[in-house]
Amino acid sequence: EVQLVESGGGLVQPGGSLRLSCAASGFTFSSYAMSWVRQAPGKGLEWVSAINSGGGSTSYVDSVKGRFTISRDNAKNTLYLQMNSLKPEDTAVYYCAKAQSGSWRTEYDYWGQGTQVTVSS
Repeated sequence: EVQLVESGGGLVQPGGSLRLSCAASGFTFSSYAMSWVRQAPGKGLEWVSAINSGGGSTSYVDSVKGRFTISRDNAKNTLYLQMNSLKPEDTAVYYCAKAQSGSWRTEYDYWGQGTQVTVSS
């Protein structure tokens, strides 16, 4: 059974940092690309960042470029999102998602339960 469990969310002041983790199990983690997606209050899903299976290719939505860094540890079956210089508009529930191949330019078939990130003073 595929499981994706996010952690690391919380309340942080503007300008602060958080590191999200996504622990994966039930599949060969190193063979699949992964993404982070977020949903702000009252809004739809927004793709944030993606990484290919080997970790050598990444992509970001323009609004987080230079502030967020996606990475993965295939030995630990864990996906990360380092978020720096956080802004109130980054407030959202953050989900990790599993791609259907090693490339992030594909469909996604499994999602975690999400972790809440709130940026507020």
